[in-house]
Formats: sequence, structure tokens, C-alpha cells
Amino acid sequence: MTTEKEVLIIGAGPIGIACALECKKRNIDYIVVEKGTLTNSLYNYPLNMTFFSTSEKLEIDGIPFISNNPKPTRNEALEYYRRVATSNKLHINLYEEITEVEKQVDGSFIVASEKNTFKVNNIIVSTGFYDIPKLLNVPGEDLPKVSHYYKEAHPYVMQKSIVVGASNSSVDAALEIWRKGGDVTMVVRGSSIGERVKYWVKPDIENRIEEGSIKAYFNSEIKKIKKTAIIIDTPEGIKTINNDFVIALTGYRPDFAFLETLGIELSKEGKYFPKYNPDTMETNVPNLYLAGVICGGMETHKWFIENSRVHAKVIAADISDKINISKRCS
Repeated sequence: MTTEKEVLIIGAGPIGIACALECKKRNIDYIVVEKGTLTNSLYNYPLNMTFFSTSEKLEIDGIPFISNNPKPTRNEALEYYRRVATSNKLHINLYEEITEVEKQVDGSFIVASEKNTFKVNNIIVSTGFYDIPKLLNVPGEDLPKVSHYYKEAHPYVMQKSIVVGASNSSVDAALEIWRKGGDVTMVVRGSSIGERVKYWVKPDIENRIEEGSIKAYFNSEIKKIKKTAIIIDTPEGIKTINNDFVIALTGYRPDFAFLETLGIELSKEGKYFPKYNPDTMETNVPNLYLAGVICGGMETHKWFIENSRVHAKVIAADISDKINISKRCS
């Protein structure tokens, strides 16, 4: 049986939830479909992660986000977005992956998921970018000792861990593992710790490196990963380091293949920017919209919760205008 809706929102992250709230306020019939749990990306963040943004900048639809800390934690964010979704009785299908989207002659879409089939007039893609890690593409990357995600420090206690990268996630992991009793070495492609690292954390990691508590190889890259060691290329030449775990936090990318199956045009100049109208967030495919971080292509730092919350209002307003025009013409 096919369920008919005006709008289908793909992704139940903060921006997907914001889109659902805007649809509800405008009496637009909608459904949110999420392949994982509610706010799946946030759920998979490190357990002790602290946001860069303050809580009021993570709020959606003006619903207050009260935090016990100057910067909210992962657990506080999960609680906030969970409360927003449940208290507003939003229509969200979880653990339901979209398998096929087919554009119809009349401009509508037939969307098949693992559990349902929908016929919708509009689609909002708000899928984020956290599912697909940027790989090192080196021999041994598929060994069990290698992970592209970091959850907590406990597995790395009393072990020799390599942390790859110098972003917020890499720095947080290195510091937490070291403080829990792990032996940490950082391998960084650039010449220093990233400039976007949280300002209250950056001096901490730089001081730990300077005093030798955390070892760091800058302007360096992993060339091969072995069961008990790694081989890295450094300015001083090739080095072999005994090692138990590799935590490669080199970033993530959106699912560009999925966007292309939808017919969305992507620039091929290295950044893979999707084509959309910034005034409406509508893509080159009529009635197909983008919201949130996915709008930035490979520049995953360009859009985040704080500055993409507005996408929900922009998209809902455009869809509402189309509905009103259709009613007047019928």
C-alpha cells in the first residue's frame, strides 16, 4: 500500500526535526524517514563530546535548550532534540532506510523504503555527512585495529594508539585517551593543530605535545598499517612505530552517490557542491530540497546546526507558497 504525503523529509537530525516542526506549524502533511536512531549522527558522537556552540545557538523553533554547562554536551543535546520530537508528537519513522526514489511525470515522487512506499509532492534531504568516513587509502586500513570513529577512551587504556588528524575530533580523542592512561601519538598531515579546534582546547593539546606527554608527527602521513606497527612518512624520513590501535579521524563526507541518484547536479571541481537555489533551498530537481550540512558538499564545516536552522523556515515557506498557488489554480 502506498501512503500519500505532501512532504517527505529524509533524515531525523536536528535540521530534519526543524523541517518537521515548520511543516507542522503550516499544516503541511509530512513524514520524516531516518535510517538510524533519532539524531543518529549526534548519537554516534564521542560520549563526552562538548559542542563548540552555546545551547541557544542549537535551539530549533525557539524552543529553549537549557544546559548545565557553558557549552552543551552530547548527552544534553540528545535529551533536547528527543524532547522536542516527542513533546511535539512529530511523525518520524526510525530505522527505515530509503531504497529508491522515482520522479513521476506529474512532478511527484514515489519513494520506497525498507518498510513502506510513499507518494509525495516534495522531498527534503537532510542527511548530514557522518556516515561515510574519508579513507586513508593505505594498505592495512581494513585491519580490525583501525577505526574511523571514536566513542570513548576505555578501549585504548594501556595501549599504544595512533590518532590521525588535527581536527576537533582528533584532538578530543588524543587528550581523553592520554588522560585515561593511553600512550598517544598523533600523525598530522599539516604543519600544526587545526585552526578550527575549540579555542579552550587548542592550548591544552599544544602544551601536551610541547611537554612530550602526547607525541606528534606533523607534515606526516601514514603509508602502511601493520598488525603491530605503522609506517609513516615524516620530514625526517620513513619511521616505523609499534602500535596497537589506529583511530583515523580524518573527516567524513556526504553520500554524493545518493544525491546523484536523485538527479541533483554536483560540481566536479573537488568540492562536489550540490546545485540549489539559496533563496528557496530547492535543487535543480523541482520540488526536491536540501537542508543542513549536506548543502556544503565536501566543505562539511560550512553548514552546521547553528547557521542552517533557517533552512527549515525557508523550505517550508516555499512549499506552502506552491500549495497555495496550486489551490488557487484548481
